Amino acid sequence: MAQQVQGVIAPGKNEPVRVETIVVPDPGPGEAVVAVQACGVCHTDLHYKQGGINDDFPFLLGHEAAGVVESVGEGVTEVAPGDFVVLNWRAVCGACRACLRGRPQYCFNTHNARQKMTLTDGTELSPALGIGAFAEKTLVAAGQCTKVDPAVSPAVAGLLGCGVMAGIGAAINTGGVTRGDSVAVIGCGGVGDAAIVGARLAGAARIIAVDIDDRKLETAKSMGATHTVNSRSTDPVEAIRELTGGFGADVVIEAVGRPETYEQAFYARDLAGTIVLVGVPTPEMKLELPLLDVFGRGGSLKSSWYGDCLPSRDFPMLIDLHQQGRIDLAAFVTETIGLGDVEKAFARMHEGDVLRSVVVFQ
Repeated sequence: MAQQVQGVIAPGKNEPVRVETIVVPDPGPGEAVVAVQACGVCHTDLHYKQGGINDDFPFLLGHEAAGVVESVGEGVTEVAPGDFVVLNWRAVCGACRACLRGRPQYCFNTHNARQKMTLTDGTELSPALGIGAFAEKTLVAAGQCTKVDPAVSPAVAGLLGCGVMAGIGAAINTGGVTRGDSVAVIGCGGVGDAAIVGARLAGAARIIAVDIDDRKLETAKSMGATHTVNSRSTDPVEAIRELTGGFGADVVIEAVGRPETYEQAFYARDLAGTIVLVGVPTPEMKLELPLLDVFGRGGSLKSSWYGDCLPSRDFPMLIDLHQQGRIDLAAFVTETIGLGDVEKAFARMHEGDVLRSVVVFQ
């Protein structure tokens, strides 16, 4: 029987979010209902609210979540009721051209629940990234559930569902940072700081954090940055070159998603170096670079999709590293809030006061 729960929706472009009653159907074949325990407030949710992803309103927001599987549909074998899971938006299909070539982290046919959650009047909701976890319960494809150690806090585990995984993966998986590398990270919000954590974990010798906010730069230092640059007062390209013997960084990770910061990243890398774009741009943004410079500087210009992660491999590994004390995922949780505080959390995000606000369900 369908259930009614409370959830946060974005009713229209740039309209305030609100708490509504959501109808969650019983899981069908290949689906699962998850009782959400915690869900981070990610910048991607704000993009949805602003119409920066698409205009398929109303959205059921929230996607960076952990919880307990309540029920599963026919044919589900990967998870069972009672399993503690992190929700992911890359449910690998196993049959597309990427999967068949042994590259499931690039799966081109990831899937979501087939049924729709609705408002009580029958209005269909578009779940953010196919998850919609600013709700007491949500319906997802079973492949979007990744089992992890239930000993970890849900508020911490859920962050792997998007921002923290995106940043760590941008450094390790996409950027290929390795021992002795110099790394620059432009944009020190949650994703950028996670990239710093990933670079440190990979053994980078020099990690340069770039931002316009000194508070964020101090946080970046606590996450492992060896040097900081305030790009409001200092040319970041020149500063990064100066800190790397005049050459530029081996890997530059752009965690803002703007043309001007991408251009800075392009010129702040060493010859044959790597740029990783993990910041999410909006549809109207354009990039213009001299094609001769693209050719002449060599190297790689990469985009990082979800940190190029494989959830079944990476989520349990990062939880293990957290429990061993080798990375501090809890440092990303600035505050815990209730469902009714999501709009205020978006405002705090704009003000630069938080790495992550996390909705916690009692």
